[in-house]
Amino acid sequence: MKQRLKQIYEEKIVPNLMEQFEYKNRLQVPRVQKIVINRGLGDASQNTNLLELGLQELNLISGQRGVITRSKRAIAGFKLREKAPVGVSVTLRGDRMYSFLDRLINLALPRIKDFQGISPQSFDGHGNYTFGLNEQLMFPEIDFDKIQQIRGMDISIVTTSKNDVEGLALLQKFGMPFKQA
Repeated sequence: MKQRLKQIYEEKIVPNLMEQFEYKNRLQVPRVQKIVINRGLGDASQNTNLLELGLQELNLISGQRGVITRSKRAIAGFKLREKAPVGVSVTLRGDRMYSFLDRLINLALPRIKDFQGISPQSFDGHGNYTFGLNEQLMFPEIDFDKIQQIRGMDISIVTTSKNDVEGLALLQKFGMPFKQA
């Protein structure tokens, strides 16, 4: 079964962007390559239970098993050893990516209290967009009674855009709720 957002992309967004940016070929149209969800768990190096809970929550949110990220070097000031667990991360591609993006845009972001839109300033110059969320409760998969601590996460949407204007246009066509300038 084809994802709803992928079908919208192929049928509506591609022709719109071809006309807007005057592309000659459908393959020139920017597309979403992957979505990376990252969550830092600073105190996870002392408490492995927190690491497992963070990994389970990320698995619920993304629908895919995450990986444990580890420190590259020892930092005495943070009481951090080399290769100690510091967070969890998951990379989504294909149908799972479109499914997550659909749930993010249509379910999770509108559930944020006093939500005014996300900032269009967080592009990296190459059309990729990264933003942070303060809590995991906005996702319908997360049960409030089962979480031990409210933690945020960073979400990076990697596109094939050449610049920020193309990336912004692509994400706006998907329905990403950006703040109006």
